[in-house]
Amino acid sequence: MNTMLRLSIFFWLWAAAMLMRADGIGETIVSDSDSALVERLLATAPKDAGTLWFARQFLGCPYVAHTLERGAFEPLVVNLHEFDCTTLVETVCALRLCRQRDLATFADYKAMLTRLRYFGGVRNGYLSRHHYFHWWALDNEARHLVTSVADKTLCTAVLRIDNHYMSVHPQSYAMLRDDPVAVDSIRRLERRYNGAAVPYVPQQKIRQSRRALSSIEDGDIIAVVTSRDGLDYAHLGFAFYDRYGRLHMLHASSQQKRVVADSSTLFNYLYKRPSFLGIKVFRLNPDF
Repeated sequence: MNTMLRLSIFFWLWAAAMLMRADGIGETIVSDSDSALVERLLATAPKDAGTLWFARQFLGCPYVAHTLERGAFEPLVVNLHEFDCTTLVETVCALRLCRQRDLATFADYKAMLTRLRYFGGVRNGYLSRHHYFHWWALDNEARHLVTSVADKTLCTAVLRIDNHYMSVHPQSYAMLRDDPVAVDSIRRLERRYNGAAVPYVPQQKIRQSRRALSSIEDGDIIAVVTSRDGLDYAHLGFAFYDRYGRLHMLHASSQQKRVVADSSTLFNYLYKRPSFLGIKVFRLNPDF
């Protein structure tokens, strides 16, 4: 092997290592088209654009799972072209909160996304992310980014928080699979936040009229309560009503493989899935 070829191979190996290192130390992973789209949406959205306005901009985008799993050092992943249910909710909420506060730059959006996605709004490795939605809601309520909608006439069932799925099934998570220390850390976090009694709207009540469901507004965040062992919520989306006053959900659908404004009513959507018990509702607080 001649000297020039050795130098060329060395250079490309070094460059690859530097790229991996940049990823590993927690840089932002983003495409030029994503950053341009963020700023275009913030510039063109009406001042009073609600959550649904932003959510509808992503209808038809493909459903892709695990887009945040990029390494233990947890880079900030910005992806406005592929979504799972959680990243859709976070993306839309970050955009709306920015717009309502007249924040218009990509840097503003990244800061808002970080505030929503990580404990205390600080990104500090894999364990700093809200891995269960109960954690997301609790932390963001404490910082006044969201508010729980707890109409006592609707929230007649109680969810006992007992999250342990991640620590019991570490093989399902790339960052836990071969790291018993990380598994122990997740287990401690689970135990710290377990035990809460959370009121929610049981499935049957969701069948009621819009008038009866009036405390639930278009654009509210819907968290689907599940009976699956070790989990709190199974799915996320946004509430919207059809012209007949029936409640539906806009969400990133793993079954339909894209972001949809579901044609099925929310009641029918839950009814077809026996482990889906009802919903917990949250609302963004633009004036935080």
